[in-house]
Amino acid sequence: MAKATAAELKREAAQFVHYEKDRARRIATVTFDRPGKANTTTIGMRLLFGEIVHKANIDDDVKVLVIRGEGQDLGSGGDINEHGDLYLNPGEDDNFLPDLEIDDPDVRYPPPGSYRFLHGLTDHYAKGYAGNRPLQEFKKISIVEAKGYCYGWHFYQCADADLIVSSDDALFGHPSFRYAGWGPRMWQWLEMVGIRRFSEMLFTGRPFTAAEMMDCNFVNSVVPRDRLEAETDKYADACSRTRPMDVVVAQKTFIEAYKQYRGEYMGSLMTGWLEGMLPLMKNDHAGDIDLGTGGFDQGIAHTVKNNDLHYPPEWRLSRAGRAQR
Repeated sequence: MAKATAAELKREAAQFVHYEKDRARRIATVTFDRPGKANTTTIGMRLLFGEIVHKANIDDDVKVLVIRGEGQDLGSGGDINEHGDLYLNPGEDDNFLPDLEIDDPDVRYPPPGSYRFLHGLTDHYAKGYAGNRPLQEFKKISIVEAKGYCYGWHFYQCADADLIVSSDDALFGHPSFRYAGWGPRMWQWLEMVGIRRFSEMLFTGRPFTAAEMMDCNFVNSVVPRDRLEAETDKYADACSRTRPMDVVVAQKTFIEAYKQYRGEYMGSLMTGWLEGMLPLMKNDHAGDIDLGTGGFDQGIAHTVKNNDLHYPPEWRLSRAGRAQR
């Protein structure tokens, strides 16, 4: 069976990513809405998000971009199961061409077993149009409305946004710290959270609460869930009334220059290099999550959920697991 093309994946994803503009105030909103999946993002959703941010960056009807999730969560990351066994046990015909938006049948992807097989994808994640870090290239004002799970890919967007308005029940982190050991935005998280606290998140894999992220200066405001939308709109409205658009773009360019001085893009490239070596990582003990053949036979999500139970309840990723005290 032929694989879906990037264009087909984006068309399918349109039902899960809503975009609307308040032209009078020049406030645009991206809403992730994937019912029953905690807003996990598919390949198509990530590509579509990158495309939306790129267009909003030019659109004179947009001065402020709000990123939010429908339902209980901002989102629990990328839909890892969508890639199946491609990361570690690919078949001869497997590739990441849809992620790279290459639909040309004449393009031959690097073979399984080569370093380039995985690195072709992980290096791509450093590019804004891949959908992982488009907010870094966005020269308008971006605001994330954080709530519930803010994990993985959605945590990337939190790190890259200008402002974060959070509900008091939000949890921030990345499940991959426990099954792989890294994520594409590690450099930026370290910059935003600080090395001491980020080291704790990385080495324990535990999620941080909204209150802890406020202590880290990662979020701008923490409010009860029933006040979240009003608080987000307060920030968005104030930003929409600030200096003219040209001034905002100049301000963002100044901040971007500072981020690049601090190595933001270099950090993305380095993480892509690190992630590309995932197949070389070996277990220390028989009880570790097996990153080798058959390690994720039941799916990464199922494996991570089972592994979560080995940690103290207050350090677990799932709400159900954290409630078992």
